[in-house]
Parts: sequence; C-alpha cells; structure tokens
Amino acid sequence: MSERRQLTNLAYRLLGSLTDAEDVVQETYARWYALSEAGRDAIASPGAWLTTVAGRICLTHLGSARVRRESYVGEWIPEPLPGTAECADPADRVTLDESVDMAFLVVLEAMTPAERVAFVLHDVYRYPFAEVAGIVGRTTAACRQLASSARRRLRASRAPVVTPTARQAGIVRDFKAAWEAQDIAALVGLLDPGVTATADGGGLVNARLEPMRGGEAVALACVRILGVLPGMTFRETTVNGRPGLVSQRDGVVETVIAFHVEGDRIKHLWAVRNPEKLRAWTAA
Repeated sequence: MSERRQLTNLAYRLLGSLTDAEDVVQETYARWYALSEAGRDAIASPGAWLTTVAGRICLTHLGSARVRRESYVGEWIPEPLPGTAECADPADRVTLDESVDMAFLVVLEAMTPAERVAFVLHDVYRYPFAEVAGIVGRTTAACRQLASSARRRLRASRAPVVTPTARQAGIVRDFKAAWEAQDIAALVGLLDPGVTATADGGGLVNARLEPMRGGEAVALACVRILGVLPGMTFRETTVNGRPGLVSQRDGVVETVIAFHVEGDRIKHLWAVRNPEKLRAWTAA
C-alpha cells in the first residue's frame, strides 16, 4: 500500500485526470489482491509489478479515452490540481512539479497513447527503456523512438526561456486586478497578441466550444463574462503548481483558470468549468 501515492502520481500524469487516476489505482490493487497469496509472495518487487499493471491499464484507458473525447462537448482540458494549501486531500497525493504544469499536460494530450506512456515512464520517472517496453508492448528500440518523438513535440511547444514563478504570479495578480476593474486596455497589455483562451464546460455548464484567439478578443470576453455572471469573485491560487485563479459565486467554485506565461505576457489560459473536474476544489 506504500506504493499508492506513487501510482496515483504516475496515473495522473498519464491520464490528465485525478478521478481516472484513482480508478486506475483501484483497478491495479484489485488485480494484486486477485492473485493468490503464493502468487503475491512470488513477486520479487511488488512496486515494479504494480507500476507495470497501472501503466498497462493507463495505456488501454488512453486508447478508449480518445474515442470518448470525439463525442465530448467542446474542448477537453486536463483536470486541474489544487495546491496542498488549497485542498490537502486529495491534492497532496499528487506531487506538484513541472510534469503536472497545465501547458505540459496539454502537450501530452496531443501525443499518441504509446508516446505518452513511453515518455512519461522514461523521461519523468526514469524507467529504463527495457522496462518501458514490457509495459507498452513494443521493442526497446521502438520505445526509444516513441520517447524521442514525444520530446520533439514538447520542444516545439515550449518557450526557450521560462518566466520565473514570482513573475508569473505578479502577472496573474495584475490580470485579476484588471479583470475586476473591467479595464480592457490593461487586460490587452497583459495578454500576448496571439493569446489562446480555452474553456471546458463538458456540456454541463456554459462554456465557449472553441478556443478564442487574440488579445483584444479575450479581453473583451473577460469583461462580458462579468456582465453575464454578476457576483463573480476571483482568488489567486496555485493550479497544477503554477500561479492561477479561481472564480466563485456565493462561495461556490465555478471556474479554475490556469495560465501559461511567456516573458511578460500571458500566452495561453485554460478555464475549467466542468463541475466533474472541480471535485478536488469543491471538497475543500
């Protein structure tokens, strides 16, 4: 059972969903306890066995998830994680580092299931390719190619210089202040001209179905939202280990917003409104 947190960490990075990750861990343990006592005793490394099983379950899940997301209403965004101060349980079961940064997870979503599993297991968790091959069901050489392809995707999507976290927090704070003041000029000044804003309502709440692009368009949309949803308040927080915002009405969390900052401008923002993805936030 000491492996549970490690398995949850792995499954979240592979699936982008804490809910699905917890289901995978439950299924992994169900298979462990389905073994006879003699069968369990014969396993030299229970942790390695559990990781192998969880990885294979995730690989299968990723394949079926692609089919399910074809019928998903609007854009699908990975489930946002609160910081430990926001919600110690269950967020403290997932270690917050750059491998759960929302921008990182969004790039993982563009990978094939095999690429994602090979890359995360090798580059994030440092599993040898020989072990990765046993999980993915490919040759060692093929797994090296999968991870290499995944790295190219990641490099192509990332800025060469990472904005320091303290500076990111300052930009998000300024964005919050400008939004609350409905200052369109200030909002535009904080947004990259090519900024992309993506919302995820899952068909359960109102949310734009397609990404919005352009600083002025996003700034105007932010101001319009305040008119449509009166009484909205904002709070600075940590989303997937980075500075972010939570919007509430009547004390209820309605939206969690993650940001990707390049230089002194916001390049991407992701607004998760699907209530099924906000359970970790509403349980606080």
